Order: sequence, then C-alpha cells, then structure tokens
Amino acid sequence: MQKQPKTRAARKSKRLKIQSAVAGAKQKDSAGKELSVPVYDMKGKKVSTFIPDKDLFTGEVNKAVLYQAMVMYNAKKRQGNAATKTRGDVSGGGKKPFRQKGTGQARAGSTRSPLWRHGGTIFGPHPRDYAYSIPKAIKRLAFLSSINSKLNDDKIIGLDAMIISEPKTKNVVALLSALKVGAGKTLLVLDSIDPNVMRASNNIANLQVRNYKDVSTIDVLTSNSIVMSKGALEKLPERLKALK
Repeated sequence: MQKQPKTRAARKSKRLKIQSAVAGAKQKDSAGKELSVPVYDMKGKKVSTFIPDKDLFTGEVNKAVLYQAMVMYNAKKRQGNAATKTRGDVSGGGKKPFRQKGTGQARAGSTRSPLWRHGGTIFGPHPRDYAYSIPKAIKRLAFLSSINSKLNDDKIIGLDAMIISEPKTKNVVALLSALKVGAGKTLLVLDSIDPNVMRASNNIANLQVRNYKDVSTIDVLTSNSIVMSKGALEKLPERLKALK
C-alpha cells in the first residue's frame, strides 16, 4: 500500500501529480473525428478496427469528476498508520513527582504530562482509515471520461486474442515489442485473465494487468499506453451500462 506523505512538501507533491494527470487528459477533438481502436494480433499485424459504442464513447472528458475520482482512489491507498502516544500510553509516570504544596513549583500529578519532557502528545495523529466513497454516477462518469481521454489521444491498442501457452516473461515482452508499446506505464486489460498471463507479466516493470471488470479511473489515467483485448473492448459498454 502507498505510504502516507509525512511532510507538507510531500503532500503538495502528491497533489501536483494528481493535478498533472488530470490536466493531461485530452479533450474531444474539435474536428469531431470518429473514435476507433486498431486491433492487432500477437505478432503485431493489424487485423481489424474496432468502433466503440458511439452513445457511450463520445470523446467528452469531464476533468472535474476525474479530479474527484483521482483524489478518492489515492485516499484509499493511504495506510493511515501514523500514531502518537497520549499521556496514558507513555510508559511510567504513575507516581506523583513531588508533593502538592510547599515546593514553590506548579502542581504535577505525573511525569508523563504533555507539558513535561518525555510526556505524552496532545492531539497527535492516531491510526485511521482515509478511505471514502463518491456517488456511483460520478465514479462512472470519471471512468468513462478517462477512457474517452485515451481514445482521443489514440493511446488504446486492441488485441485480437491473448494466448500465452507458457508462463514465460519473454512471451509478454515479445508481445509488447510487436505492438510497439512506447516507454512508460502500460495497462493490459483482458476480458478474462489466464494464470499463465499473470505469471508471465509479474516480472515486467511498468506493466499492470487488469480484468475489464476491475480496471479503474486511476489505472487508465496514469497509464501511457493501454492494450485491451477485443473481448474487453466489446464487454466494456456492459459494465458502464450496469453502473447506471
């Protein structure tokens, strides 16, 4: 899980990364070009062109809901394990350090008072869950906007079929090379995930494998390239319509 930013600078850096990812989402082309996804086989040869559902994938990108979704998903990743000890948690301090009256000092009942050195902490952080949810309609619109932004930017590549006979890393590397996937993070979205595919993909840096049912806005928006199986492309509208 992602570690909680400990300083103001770290939190600002995280916020800027979210803003940068949202700002990079490409808006609909003013020329109104038809959205399409080229479909290739395992050897990198183009076999067809997939036309997405025009009622769903219009190319419209709502950056406001993208930002809300990105903040929510990042909040869910936070460990929330920062902890401090109150005066009751600090070891020791059970004995009154000196008598109540006659010493000239301010009265004290414990050496673990927050006013004392080695004492407890007042109003310090305690382990908590930072996760929260946003309305289903907003989550759906954010996911749809993230897909539209990648369609507008021609960053989605179709794959006719994902067939890996042996769980060898070199097979997946050869596939990505044949598809000419550029540098950066790559997202592989499949309609069903074979165990051989998962084992062959585990050792490849910057490669994420997701089922079309589980892929989220943050997965799509933070990826440079997206490879989707033809089955996933065909079933994606069913998932979006089910969220209505």
